[in-house]
Amino acid sequence: MKSKELAWKIRRHGIEMTHLSGGSHIGAILSVADIVAVLYSDILKFDNKNPKWRDRDRIIFSKGHAGAAIYAALAENNFFEVEELKTHYQDGSRLSGHVSHYLPGIDLSTGSLGHGLSVASGMAYVGKKDKKDYKIFCILGDGELNEGSVWEAIMFANHYSLDNLVAIVDRNKMQSLDFCEKTIKLDPLKEKFKNFGWNVYDIDGHNHEELEKVMKLQRNGKPTIIIANTIKGKGISFMENNILWHYRFPHKGWEYDQAVTELHKIKPENVIDIYTPNGIENPKYPTEKDEVNKDCTLSATWKKI
Repeated sequence: MKSKELAWKIRRHGIEMTHLSGGSHIGAILSVADIVAVLYSDILKFDNKNPKWRDRDRIIFSKGHAGAAIYAALAENNFFEVEELKTHYQDGSRLSGHVSHYLPGIDLSTGSLGHGLSVASGMAYVGKKDKKDYKIFCILGDGELNEGSVWEAIMFANHYSLDNLVAIVDRNKMQSLDFCEKTIKLDPLKEKFKNFGWNVYDIDGHNHEELEKVMKLQRNGKPTIIIANTIKGKGISFMENNILWHYRFPHKGWEYDQAVTELHKIKPENVIDIYTPNGIENPKYPTEKDEVNKDCTLSATWKKI
C-alpha cells in the first residue's frame, strides 16, 4: 500500500476508534499519521507472519497516547484483522488506549512519557554489539522532550555512536493543555541536537517524499534525529492546532460527521472507507451554539483570581 493511502486510512481509523471508544488523543493521532505511514510503507523491514523475526527493524512508539496510529498501520499490514480496531479502548481489548506489547508488531508498551528513547538506545546498542544491520526507529512527541531521561538517552546514543538509531520527533508544537513553548521552551531544538552530536534533519512532517528521503540517508557514525514539523489535528480543519482535541474525541453529531466529511474530500482514489463507504449522506453541521475554533489553550483560558 502506498504511504499516502495508508496515511489516509490511519486518519480514518483514528476517527472511528476514538469515536466508538470515547478515547482521547485524536489530535496527536492525526499529526503523526504521515510519519507512521511512510515507515510502514517504505522504510521498515518486517514480517507480519513472524513479528518477532530477529532481523526485523524495531519501532518504539514512545508517544504511546497516540497508539491508535500504530494499531491502524499494523492492522492494514495484516498483523491482525482490521475489524479488531473497533475494540479500541474497550474492556478486555488488546488495543489499550496507550500502546500495548500484547499486540503482534509492538515491541514495547508505552505511554509513560520519556522512556522510549532509552529503550530504543539500548536496543540499538545490542544491535551494534551483535553486528546486526537492523535499525531502531523511535517516535517521540515534542512535549515528551521535557523529560530528563530523554536527554540521558541522547547522550548515551552519541557516546556509543549508535548510527543504527533514528529518533523522530512529532513536532506539532502542542502538549497536554498548551503550546510547548509556553509550557517549557524547547527552541532552539535543532541546535541542541547538533550540540549533542546527532545528525539532525528539520523537515515537513507531512511531506512523504521528505520523510522517506531522510529516513534512508546514511548515518555517518552518528545517531539521527528527524524533527518532523507537523500540525496537531492535521486533516480536520476544526481540530488543527486546537488543544481541545488532545483529550477530546469526535462525538456523535456534527463533530463526527464533519470529520468524516472532510476526510472524504481528500480521500485517495483507490482507498475504500470500510465504515462509511460513501461518506455521510446528510452530515450535521455546527450551530452558533457550538464553540468551533475557539482557543482552548491554558494560557488563553486561565485567569488570575
